[in-house]
Amino acid sequence: MSAEKVRATIIETGDPLVVAAEIEVAAQPREIFDLLADPEKHSLIDGSKTIQRVLQGPKRLYHGAKFGMAMRVGFPYRITNEVVTFEEDREIAWRHLMKWEWRYQLTPLEGGKTLVRETFDARPSRSKKWLEMTGALRHNPIVIAKSLVRLKEVVERR
Repeated sequence: MSAEKVRATIIETGDPLVVAAEIEVAAQPREIFDLLADPEKHSLIDGSKTIQRVLQGPKRLYHGAKFGMAMRVGFPYRITNEVVTFEEDREIAWRHLMKWEWRYQLTPLEGGKTLVRETFDARPSRSKKWLEMTGALRHNPIVIAKSLVRLKEVVERR
């Protein structure tokens, strides 16, 4: 008998500029939040495989913290993110110069589990044309779902 493949559920948001997915993780919100609040761990859960490493920033994020990342999408580049939401063990979000926002919301469930929702919000974007040209909104639901599966694997392996 083969094991069932773990998948995240892509969520219909009703807004073409907002894409999201969610997954159930067998861990407490604190353990998941600690991973998300550590930028050095982001490459472990990056479903896009674009994050190379942290360049600068605090070991643990906080509201207003800035952290620089080495990225690669065809060519290497650097990006600086700023944490715009930080609610311990519940929600964390950051955005960069283009104002795209990545948000993680953690909802405790019975049995020591947590529902994790990741959202990419392009509504405040400085360039919606760039999003169209790169196909980001078309690809991001899949990338987010892959990131959540990786997050689940990393957290549940601990």
